[in-house]
This record gives sequence, C-alpha cells and structure tokens, in this order.
Amino acid sequence: MVVGLQWGDEGKGKIVDVLSENFDIITRFQGGSNAGHTVIIGDAVFKFRLMPTGALRGKKVVIGNGVVVDPFVLLQELESLRSAGFNIDLLVSDRAHFITPYHIQIDQLQENAKGNQKIGTTKRGIGPTYADKISRIGVRASDLLTSLDNPQWKILAETSTSRIQELHHEKIEDSTLKSLDAYSETMKQIAPFVGDTSEYLNSAIDAGKRILFEGAQGTLLDIDHGSYPFVTSSNCVSAAASTGTGVAPTKLDSVLGITKAYMTRVGAGPFPTELQDATGEALQARGGEFGTVTGRPRRCGWLDLVALKYAVRLNGAKYLAVTKIDVLTGLNPLKVCVGYEIEGTELKTIPASSVEYSKAIPIYEELSGWSELPKVSDSDAYSSIPTTMLDFLKKIESWTSSKVAIISQGPDRADTILVPDVLPDISIDV
Repeated sequence: MVVGLQWGDEGKGKIVDVLSENFDIITRFQGGSNAGHTVIIGDAVFKFRLMPTGALRGKKVVIGNGVVVDPFVLLQELESLRSAGFNIDLLVSDRAHFITPYHIQIDQLQENAKGNQKIGTTKRGIGPTYADKISRIGVRASDLLTSLDNPQWKILAETSTSRIQELHHEKIEDSTLKSLDAYSETMKQIAPFVGDTSEYLNSAIDAGKRILFEGAQGTLLDIDHGSYPFVTSSNCVSAAASTGTGVAPTKLDSVLGITKAYMTRVGAGPFPTELQDATGEALQARGGEFGTVTGRPRRCGWLDLVALKYAVRLNGAKYLAVTKIDVLTGLNPLKVCVGYEIEGTELKTIPASSVEYSKAIPIYEELSGWSELPKVSDSDAYSSIPTTMLDFLKKIESWTSSKVAIISQGPDRADTILVPDVLPDISIDV
C-alpha cells in the first residue's frame, strides 16, 4: 500500500507508476477529483485526478467505494488515455458515491461564504458529496446505472435545490443545469465499468493476485488525524484502504509511506516550517511546486520530522520513499524540524488544535548538504549516494523507525533508486 505522509503532493503518482509493474491490480480507495497525480514518461506528461496510476502500465485498475467519483472527469481521463494509445481495464465500485453538478455549485457557495476563513478547497464538490453520503441522501453508482428517475436522485435533487435557493439565496446556475442535462448520457458511458469491486478484489487475493492500494492526498489532510479544519473530506491513512475497498484489514500487507525531502502545502492551515524567504522560493521553483489540479503555488518549508513521525505512526508505515531529494542539492546547511515550541512549552508531536498548531515555532537541527546527486544510470546507483545524503536519510530513519526503501531524485521513472535488500519482492522497471 502507498500512502502520503505529508499534506499531499508527495509524489505518490510517480512511485505507484514505478512500482505497478510488480503488481496485477492497482486500486484507489479514497478521495476524489481534488487529488492530482502526475506521471512523466520521457516527454509525455500524464495528470490523473481519478484514474489509478497503474493504468499507464496496462494493469487492471479499480476505483473503490471510498472514492467520490465525478463521471465527467472520469470519462475525460478515459478518453485522454485511449487517445494516447492505452487500453484501459477499469472497474468502478457500484457502491461509490458520485459527485453531481449540485455538489459542485454548493461547494463553491460554501467556500465563498467563508470569506477570509476559507479552507482552500478545490471547489469540485468533494466535501458536499461526502457530507451527503453521511447524511444518507447521496447517490451511488448503483442508483445511476439506468436513469436519474429513481427515489435517491429525487431526494438529492430536492435537497440540493432547497439548499442553494433557501440557505445560500442563490439560483441554480446555468452551468449546473447544463451539466445536469448531460449527466444521464455520461453515466451511460460509465456504466460498463461499474461492478462489485469488493467481491472482485477479494477473489483476486484468494487467487494469489498482487494488489497495490493507492492513496490520495496525505496523512496531514486526513479528516480525523489531519490539521482540522484545514483538511480534506476523507480518511487518507492506511486504515481507509479497508473501508474504501471492502477488503478486510487481515488481508492487507505492508505500508510504504511517501515523503518529500522537504515540506509543501496547498491552501490554508498551520505549517510550522514554512519558509517565506529566498530559500522557500528556491524550493518552490526547483520543485515545480504548483498544484496538479488547481495550479496553485504550494507553500514550501524544511522537512518536519515531528509531523513525519506522527504520520508514520498513524499509517504503520514500515517503509519510506523519499522524493524530490534533488531539490535540496546545493543547499547548505539543511534544516530539519525536531520539535515545536508553543508559548514556552516544547512538544514532540502535533497538537490536535489548529489554533495551537499555528502557534508552533519549529526547533531545528542542522545537517550538512550535498552538491552532487547519485548516478541513477549506474547499475549500483545506491553506492554513489553522497555521504551527507546518506546521513540525511539515516536521520529520517532514526526518527521514524522506518526504513528508506526508495529514493527519487527527479520526475522520470529512471530517476529512482531502490535501496538494496529493503524490499526483496520489488524491482524497478523504467
């Protein structure tokens, strides 16, 4: 299983793409089209919001019941991949909740109504869809397979219309009405891909198939364990793989957590190690730190080991992939956060209150930087890693009690180093 250990944008898309050749099935278990995964293969750039990244390897890809699906986005991604020459073997859960044009307009109204207290959502209907799921007025794929003439859709339509007109004192926008007109036809094109994903995945496991579970967003955005309320609307931690797919926890195996060699965050919320200086600007420019879905610039800062240890604990991440380590090249000294000071008190973990967390002053430890990168073209690239980079990686390991298994120093498949003897059943095929 692959999960993000920061505020998302850790490079999960690339790592899943690199690992996919070792697995038979790739399944996504939470989030929606607010999550962007970018994969670069040579000169080609692929950006996914819903499609599991394994589609680029010709693998069976599954969208689990924990995902909220925008059918327009899914169809667009299907058509884009087909036009690029890919044959897509896709299965979408019949229990997955679907985003509607109502949800998107409500999301925009709710976010705009918050004024300067905005969370920073993507306004793509994710939150309202999850809210309606919990309120038991949402619509699932199974409700939409034939037509919109069913009781559940009528309940959603009436409730959404009332919410827009009476609560927000707005009318149903023309763009919403236009999208509603196209909804039935779009669902007809999605229908052939819909089925019982839980039964399929469990049968595949019983048959000895290898499944890679692909998370979206990151642990610090988890609705329960993240920096609430500046979080996403789903559970991003490894435990969500079970509820989001219908595969029992006893059938799940090890967790690979993804972390950048530094920190980034999109949108509002606490960020103790944020750098609002030339170093922060350098990280943003070197790392190309702009959101895949929104294009918004990402806030950048030094690696926070307190937050990383917290995320590793929540996910049970036995192994780590450290991405974008190339971005730190030439910076000396490097800093890592090893504690927080909040109003004179030192903490070694993340406080539950975002108000308190926003007061955190990072306590730094300095490490020596490096001026060169390992030669990934060498057959034994690991042996060419600079000593100071190894010290940086060992610092991460000692803090988290996890093993660094993968080092990524660029966006291409080939810019990846597999640490020897850590993942014996995994190979990297570029």
